[in-house]
Amino acid sequence: VVGFYLSPAVVAPVVNLGNMIRRPARLILFWQHIDWNIVKYYVPFAIAGAVLGGWVFVQLQADWLQVLLGVFLISTVFQFRFGKKKQSFPMKAAYFMPLGFVVTFISTLFGATGAILNPFYLNMGLVKERMIATKTANSFLAGLAQLSSYAFLGALKGELWLYGLAIGLGATIGNIIGKRQLQ
Repeated sequence: VVGFYLSPAVVAPVVNLGNMIRRPARLILFWQHIDWNIVKYYVPFAIAGAVLGGWVFVQLQADWLQVLLGVFLISTVFQFRFGKKKQSFPMKAAYFMPLGFVVTFISTLFGATGAILNPFYLNMGLVKERMIATKTANSFLAGLAQLSSYAFLGALKGELWLYGLAIGLGATIGNIIGKRQLQ
């Protein structure tokens, strides 16, 4: 939707800003469920991915990566055999180091990567509140680096802040409603 109304070149900064605004509410709602062991592996590499992704973002646009992202997300349905399989591959906390870098790098280029990490969290045994909480903590800390990169490199300026704010406020309301539904 953002790409339809705004230039495709500003989708990633606006969507990431909107996501960043909704994350504090999610952190508050799910704080007690965060798996800090995963966060300590993920975040340092995610910060590096955000910085490199921000630099690459202002240098070029690579539309073909969106196709690869879409194929991976669709494949998760098959990996878990439409919900009938608990795990599709063995997962360790240390695997979140390269995942943090790659996923944040891609997210910095394209904006929302949505459920790309879900198969990895599920294979670690994180479900419902634990998955949402841990994913939010990782995303919040990586998002700080993403927004800093965009702002420093001049990709996030002017009215783009207002668009991101509108997205974030709407998503915050959705998080509050979603928390009630999870219970």
